[in-house]
Amino acid sequence: MIRSYYIDYPQEHIEGQAHRYRCLFCKQETTAINGHLEGHATTCTYRLQMEKAGFECQHSDAATPMTEADDYD
Repeated sequence: MIRSYYIDYPQEHIEGQAHRYRCLFCKQETTAINGHLEGHATTCTYRLQMEKAGFECQHSDAATPMTEADDYD
């Protein structure tokens, strides 16, 4: 099954940044994850748990997530 957005993962604040957060497990920034399961690293505990529970990535050939969103603003 596929969800529209995956936003229930644990997050941590990026120290020294006012409004930047990342996944507690894989350390991918939330702007790179963008609510998609494939935005997490392939070894991310959250992603592995969701895939084991039967959830799928929205794109089977998921591209590498953008890691520096500020470079494109």
